[in-house]
Amino acid sequence: MSGPLYLVPQEADQPAGPQGNERTMQLALPWSRRSQARPPAAPDPAPVLSADPLDELAEQLAEVCAAAVHPFEIAAFLEADGVNDQQAALRYGRPDAFTLAEELFAKVPRHYRATAAAPANPWQVSPWRCLVRGLVFALPALGYLLGSGWFDPHYLKFGMPDGAAALAAATVVAWAWNQALAHRTYSWLARGRRRQAGRCLAVGAPVGALLAMAAAWVVGAEWPALWFTAGQCLYMAAATVLLSLGRARHLLYGLAPVAAGAGALALTPLPSTVRAAILLASLAGLLVLAGRALLGCLRAGGEPGRPPALSGQLPQALFGLAAGVLTLLAGNAGLFTGHGGAAGGLGGPAMLSISLSLGLAEWLLYRYRELAVRALHTATRPGEFARRSIRQLAGCLLGYLAALAVLDALIGLLWPGGRAPAALPVLAIVLLGAALWLALLLNAFGLSRTVAAACCLGAGLELSALSAGTAAVTAQLVGCGLVAVLLGAVAAPVLGRVTPHR
Repeated sequence: MSGPLYLVPQEADQPAGPQGNERTMQLALPWSRRSQARPPAAPDPAPVLSADPLDELAEQLAEVCAAAVHPFEIAAFLEADGVNDQQAALRYGRPDAFTLAEELFAKVPRHYRATAAAPANPWQVSPWRCLVRGLVFALPALGYLLGSGWFDPHYLKFGMPDGAAALAAATVVAWAWNQALAHRTYSWLARGRRRQAGRCLAVGAPVGALLAMAAAWVVGAEWPALWFTAGQCLYMAAATVLLSLGRARHLLYGLAPVAAGAGALALTPLPSTVRAAILLASLAGLLVLAGRALLGCLRAGGEPGRPPALSGQLPQALFGLAAGVLTLLAGNAGLFTGHGGAAGGLGGPAMLSISLSLGLAEWLLYRYRELAVRALHTATRPGEFARRSIRQLAGCLLGYLAALAVLDALIGLLWPGGRAPAALPVLAIVLLGAALWLALLLNAFGLSRTVAAACCLGAGLELSALSAGTAAVTAQLVGCGLVAVLLGAVAAPVLGRVTPHR
């Protein structure tokens, strides 16, 4: 029924008893009151009519209209209150409820109730936590200093020292696999299935390490370089376990021997046996910590649940593969252009600057989401929110890129045999940083397919340019620039809407 059911007036005057109750439930029909004698009623006073009945409705719904950020919110409230298109036409003279909502939205100024406390923001994060994670991302680079003696710089394979190509192949495979593995683990954890997440890591991490070792074996290298590559594959498997389970501090503890060994190496040369012992001690400690974390998950209770769809991990694997290719090509661009040198032919200033900047990148990602939620609670119109969101996005991105450019320039100066940074290599690193930062941000908003497609397109274009004989820095400018432009064009309109931030 579309409206309330009105009973006979003057119910309170009806006598008690069954007959009175029966009369009370009679409908107010004209023939039901013909036999009742009533004194002549006094004429009703002349009604005071509003110039527009919308004024009275706006006064009644003042709080609802003032807090709305779009007319659709008012239309939903009217529909829930029983105001349909017919009643909007009969009562208020508007063609439909949506037109009525739009006029109410335009009539009532925007304002919000003052609250005792600001709404909770789930994206506030301590800078110290991001600093710890930044150290976790940067410290493994010190392991390459300790193992650089096992790569022969006089024998080149694919333009890199012996063993470097095998290490690069293993790294790309491990990045692709571990990215998908971490995503699947988080899917289990989001369902509250900690035990299933532990099983996923217990099976997936060793399989990923074996696949990465197989890729290195196929590329081929001398045995010392292959042993070092195998250790890196095991390290990346242990790091995936610890980071997925929120044990970043444990990973930092396991890397402490590597940091101490690199510090000692800067002061005095270390024999190969000492360097190998330091790397093995660090790896053994990390494997023990990862094993303990897995045992804690496997002992957790919980009902078995439906596993997440494997199709959700494919875009993550492609993104990890493409990001690994783009990063490794940037790190080895110095081998082709003379912009700095890489330790043992690996990494170089570009790789080190990217690694050291990841902590700041993560903090700025959290910072943007925090500012976006704050704008969501204070903006009064969709257009205002869009402008503030895009301005905050640009500020966080440009802040990260400025810090990355300064860091790359300083490392280039301090690197052995380094010189003043050139404009094009620094610009290439900045474009790579922009591509990776936007990719991580859009991945967090669920646009993994778009991110994977853009990154794979950029990586393929860069590889094609290098195969055609294009200079390494030029190829990197084209590939990373394309990814940054594509993802920036996607991020601006998507993140300017209210819906993705809710």
